[in-house]
Amino acid sequence: MNRLRVLVVDDEIYIRSAIGRTLESLQFPMPDIDETVAFTFEEAGSAEEAIEHIAKNAPPDILLLDLKLPGISGIELLEQMEDSLAETLTVMITAYASIETAVRATKSGAYDFLAKPFTPDELEQVLQKASRHLIVAKQARLLAQEQRQVRFQFLSVLAHELKAPLNAIEGFLNTVIDHTAGNDPAVYEEMLRRCRTRAQYMRKLIIDLLDLTRIESGRKKRNVGEVNIAAVAKRAADTMQGDADARSISITIECDPGLSMCGDAGEIEMVFNNLISNAVKYNKEGGRVDVRCAGQDDTVVIEVADTGIGMSEEEAAQLFESFVRIKNEKTFGILGSGLGLAIVKKVASLYDGGVFLSSVPDQGSAFTVRLHSMKMDLAEGNQ
Repeated sequence: MNRLRVLVVDDEIYIRSAIGRTLESLQFPMPDIDETVAFTFEEAGSAEEAIEHIAKNAPPDILLLDLKLPGISGIELLEQMEDSLAETLTVMITAYASIETAVRATKSGAYDFLAKPFTPDELEQVLQKASRHLIVAKQARLLAQEQRQVRFQFLSVLAHELKAPLNAIEGFLNTVIDHTAGNDPAVYEEMLRRCRTRAQYMRKLIIDLLDLTRIESGRKKRNVGEVNIAAVAKRAADTMQGDADARSISITIECDPGLSMCGDAGEIEMVFNNLISNAVKYNKEGGRVDVRCAGQDDTVVIEVADTGIGMSEEEAAQLFESFVRIKNEKTFGILGSGLGLAIVKKVASLYDGGVFLSSVPDQGSAFTVRLHSMKMDLAEGNQ
């Protein structure tokens, strides 16, 4: 429930009382923006009293202001308090108004007009319009703030995570260029290989950060259609096959060739890529990665199991948070952004699904992801 403060400034007490009675039980459900609005009634009998009230209680959300007041007029009040009322929606109440008066009031910040005499229905229409405007504007400001925070986090993490590998690359390259590590070519080749490894890590980090921020911001364009799950699983496995072969790790896929769902192929591939990448990265020499996919009604269940190092319950509890990496003697030397599983979780949430983990230290881990197939009519609206 979002309760908006409404200050009524009118020298006629019966007008103020009538508005107060209307506001007492008035509510506006706004399901399309996930809000319900109610009101708190405040009143003043003159502009001078209103100025004092605002000074003591802060500016209201909505100001119902009589144009003609004894002493300071309604327009003069707006002009005097223009800065203080910058985020207040003002509705001018008037029995008469020339074009010149309306223009002057609008220039001073008036949002709308309510002509006397008015019915309760007319009052409610004006308030509903003003309330929606306020709530949508507030949500837009919050969204902009969240996007700024996401960008700040993106840049902060990027700078922090890139600093160490860049320093290492610079150090190795200086040694190679200056030829200060002796005359054995194998030493310099190893340094260049390490440079390449760190460069690949930085590229993966940037890709992961971009994927995560696009998903979190809701601004990623979704290419929705029929997705063949077996084909996506094979592409992801093929991507990791080189790394797996280098450590004698086998990757097997059990999936009905005809299994498909409605969704974004790129998003679903992110799930497979990150799960299979982790299963290879944290596996043992000569280990195994088993990828299984199955359909249950309108849901696709993906399981990626490995025979790797596993983890404790305490480690597993924090695993799906952004930028979290399990650090112990078994993971020492393994490079990772700490974003892969956070991306998997975010993607699963887009499909009203979830991610589940079963892990035993020194035996391996199994990640299960449930994705609900999108409805085509909803999918078209999300593209």
